[in-house]
Amino acid sequence: MRIGLLTEGGYPYATGESRLWCDRLVRGLAPHEFDVYALSRTARQEESGWVDLPPQVQRVRTASLWAPEDDGHTYGRRERRRFAEHFGALVTGVCAEDDTTAARCFADGLYGLAELAGERGGLYAALRSELAVRTLESACRAPGARRGVADATVPDYLDTVDRLERALRPLSLDWYGEDGLGAVDLCHAASGGSAALPGLLAKRFFGTPLLVTEYGVQLRAHYLATTEAPRSAPVRALLAAFQGRLAGEVYRQAALLTPGNTHARRWQERCGADRAKLRTVYPGMETDRFTEVGEDEESGDPATLVWVGRVEPAKDLIALLHAFAEVRKAQPDVRLRIIAAPVREPGADAYIAHCKALAAQLFPDEAPGAHAVGENPVSFEEIGGPEAPTLAEAYAAGAVVVLSSVVEGFPISLVEAMFCARATVSTDVGAVVEVIGGTGLVVPPRNPRALADACLALLRDPERRYRLGAAARARALELFTVEQNLAAFRGIYLELLSHSPVRRRAAEGVPFAHPAEAYVPGTWADQPVSATTGPGDLDA
Repeated sequence: MRIGLLTEGGYPYATGESRLWCDRLVRGLAPHEFDVYALSRTARQEESGWVDLPPQVQRVRTASLWAPEDDGHTYGRRERRRFAEHFGALVTGVCAEDDTTAARCFADGLYGLAELAGERGGLYAALRSELAVRTLESACRAPGARRGVADATVPDYLDTVDRLERALRPLSLDWYGEDGLGAVDLCHAASGGSAALPGLLAKRFFGTPLLVTEYGVQLRAHYLATTEAPRSAPVRALLAAFQGRLAGEVYRQAALLTPGNTHARRWQERCGADRAKLRTVYPGMETDRFTEVGEDEESGDPATLVWVGRVEPAKDLIALLHAFAEVRKAQPDVRLRIIAAPVREPGADAYIAHCKALAAQLFPDEAPGAHAVGENPVSFEEIGGPEAPTLAEAYAAGAVVVLSSVVEGFPISLVEAMFCARATVSTDVGAVVEVIGGTGLVVPPRNPRALADACLALLRDPERRYRLGAAARARALELFTVEQNLAAFRGIYLELLSHSPVRRRAAEGVPFAHPAEAYVPGTWADQPVSATTGPGDLDA
C-alpha cells in the first residue's frame, strides 16, 4: 500500500523529534511505499539536511512553519466575507466555553478556511489582516467566552493571529490533489498538532483514513512551552484553547490512535478520544548495541551512579546533586557520572554551568593526602568523549542508573538502561512506572532525600541490583524492541486498509486491494451493512 507519512520537526531531516522512529518504521515495512510530507520548524533544521532515505520512500514534500508563505493573493469583497465567516467560526470555537458547540464551530471554521485556501489562496494575508484582528476581538468579547480572553488587548490580538497563521499554514499547502495526498491509501501522522492537519484535510477531501501516533503528546508539550514563553495570560489562554480544539478534532477524525504509553493515552482520553480507537504501541529500540553490556552482570563500578540524557531543567539535575550529597554522607566512596547527549537544547550550556557550580560548592575537590591532587566526585562528561565513547559504555560505567526528572514523556534513557541490565532509580513522572513495571525503584519527584535512600539501598545490595537488572532486561526485550513495534504497525496498516481499500490498481495477490463484496453480484454490495445485519436480512 502507499502510506502518506506526516511529520513535524523530524523525519526526513537529520535532526528533530521522532526522526529515528520514523526511519525504523519506513525501513522495517519495506513492502509498502511511503510518501513523506514534512513540516520543518527552524531554518537550522533545514540546513542540517536529510537522512539517507531508503528506496521505499517514493517522494518527499516539505514546507516550513517558520518562514512566511505569502502567495501574493488578496481577497475581494466576496472572499473577505467568506473568510470572516469561516475565521469567525474557528475563533468562536476557540473562545467559547461550551465544548460541544465550540468543537462544531471550530471544525466548520477549520475546513471552511481550508476550502477557501484551496480555491483562492491568500490565507496568509487574510490571517494577518485587520479583519482577522477584529474578528478575533469580537469572539473574545462575545457572551459565553472563556475566562481570561475578555481582558485581551490589541497587542494580544496581534500576537495571537500571528501564532494562528503559523499553526494554520498547512491549510494553504499544495499537497491536497490527486497527485498528492489524494493518491495515498493511508495517512500516518507521526504526531498530533500541525503534523496531523494535512491528514484531516485528506480525510475531508478524499476520505483517506488517518492514523495518529503520539509518543509525546503535542498538546502537553504546547502547554509546557506556553507556560515558559514570555506571553500575556490572554494569549496563553487563546493558544492553549486552539491547540486543545485541534487535538480534539484530530482525535475524533482519526481512524485509530496509537499512543506510545498509558500516560499519553490518558491525555488523549481527556481530550475526547474514543477508547475504542486507542491502541497502545510502545516505541521500538535497537538492542544490538546494548547486548554485550546486558549479558555481563559484573560490568560497571559498584560504587558509581550514572545519569544519561539531554541536559535541560526538566531533568532536575539540581535535585540529583543534592541527593548525591546525602549519598556521600552515608557512603563517601561513591561517585556520580553525569553523561550528556552530544546534541544540546537551547539554553543547555547555561544550565550545565549552573550545575557545575553547584557541584563545586557541594563537593570541594579533596585530596586523599598532602601530596595528591584533589578530585571532585561528580564528573560532567559527554557521549563520544574518552570516558564514554558510546552510549552502551556510558550505561556500563556504573552499577545504578538514575533518572531525576520532574517532567518526562516516554523515558528513552530508562529503557536503554534496562537493555543494559542496569538497576534503576527513577522519579515517578510520565510513563516511568509503566516502563519500569516493578523492575526498578521509583520515588517522588523533587525529593532528594527519597532519591538518596533508594540509591543507597541498591548500592549496598549487589544481589538485589543483579536481580532487578536481569528482570529489567527481560522486560525491555519483551516490550520495547523494534521488532514488536514493526509487527504492531504491520497489522494496524492491514486492518485499516481492510476497511478502506486502496485507490489504485494493485498487483495480483495484494490483500485487501478490493473489498470482498465487490465481487458479489447485486446492488446490495454498495449499501452499508449494520453490525446487527445477518445473512437472512441480506437475502430478504
